[in-house]
Amino acid sequence: MQSISAVQFKEQFSHLHLLDIRTPREWDEFNLGGVHIPLDHLLERIEELRLIPQPITILCYNGTQSSIACRLLSAKGISCQNLEGGLEAYLGL
Repeated sequence: MQSISAVQFKEQFSHLHLLDIRTPREWDEFNLGGVHIPLDHLLERIEELRLIPQPITILCYNGTQSSIACRLLSAKGISCQNLEGGLEAYLGL
């Protein structure tokens, strides 16, 4: 599984294709844009993800769920990377 550090994420932000897998409430409270598909809907909406330019950078709050999502998507042939430490790490810079 590929990953990207918070520093790399900040530096490359304008060139990344984002997938935020947090809950709708979390997304509504704060988001960086991109595509929003909660983790529990990810596999049922996988065809939508195939339309996003790859690699897809997957976001969650602390990097745990995005790591799971990245493994799931990689197994389905989708190129992705996990934001290490999630939004918490990025916002802590």
